[in-house]
Amino acid sequence: MSILLRPATSADLPFLTGGESEFDDWGPRAPRTEVYSPRLDQPGGLVIAEPDGPDGPGGAVLGNVSWIYQQWGPNAASRNPMIGIWLAPAARGRGYGTQAQRMLVDLIFRHTPCHRIEAHTDVDNHAEQRSLEKIGFRREGVIREAQWRDGRYRDGYLYSLLRTDRT
Repeated sequence: MSILLRPATSADLPFLTGGESEFDDWGPRAPRTEVYSPRLDQPGGLVIAEPDGPDGPGGAVLGNVSWIYQQWGPNAASRNPMIGIWLAPAARGRGYGTQAQRMLVDLIFRHTPCHRIEAHTDVDNHAEQRSLEKIGFRREGVIREAQWRDGRYRDGYLYSLLRTDRT
């Protein structure tokens, strides 16, 4: 089945809960009360949804993709998004994550001047590693004890995809 990426609405918030995977255990967090910005030039996110529902375009919410910005140098050309994804348990293992991240990468490269897109994942999150590699991301290295999850600091892998990798 195909999916679509669309801006979130306040009605989507109850479906974007997180916390149903061992990789979601960030500790107590208040429920999200504001939708992500869909703008690609600032931190934001989009809902992953089935393409059609009983009321028209935009069926069931399957998860979301999001991005924040990193900057590796002092100028604007050194700024790049780091993408992330969350899928509802019923949507996992069906290829939706790979499809959604590929769509997000296409949007970013099409509508921004960014040369580099990054992703970070837990060293034990093999499904996400496979997904990123299917899209063309390359593993750059281990980020030692960079994320606090499940009561301790954990290592992650840093991945990147360059605009020139896709030509």
